[in-house]
Amino acid sequence: MKIADNSVALIHFELSDSNGDLIEKTDNEPMAYLHGHHNLIPGLEKALNGKQAGDEFTITIESEEAYGPVQENLIQDNVPKAMFQGVDNLEVGMRFEAQSAEGFHSVVITDVQENTVTVDGNHEFAGKDLTFAIQVVEVREASAEELEHGHAHGVGGHHH
Repeated sequence: MKIADNSVALIHFELSDSNGDLIEKTDNEPMAYLHGHHNLIPGLEKALNGKQAGDEFTITIESEEAYGPVQENLIQDNVPKAMFQGVDNLEVGMRFEAQSAEGFHSVVITDVQENTVTVDGNHEFAGKDLTFAIQVVEVREASAEELEHGHAHGVGGHHH
């Protein structure tokens, strides 16, 4: 069976950045996802379309088809340290959930001054080209419940 909309695919992947440094990979269990429901970045879903169990390939996805470009408006400087109550030592690389009019989003501290910090609300891979080494393990029809919920269920996508 080929990967198509409303099928569930189980894949192993290794994700690397443009320097070839490994960022993330599947371990023993493959990752299950429901195809055609925006559960993966657009470029990866396009690359998997029509593949089947046993297929292996490597693809580099440009930032526009991955997590998008860096958005300058999501970077804020001069944020008062007092906003981070209960955190004594604010350090570059710390990640926080921030609340805005659009709801919660993740920000990371990129610079620390005496009384303020700079935070970046971009996805950590925004503006980056990503390379995926993919191995398709299994492809199956999605269940009615998975289609209703818009994602694969269970470990590897199966209900127990």
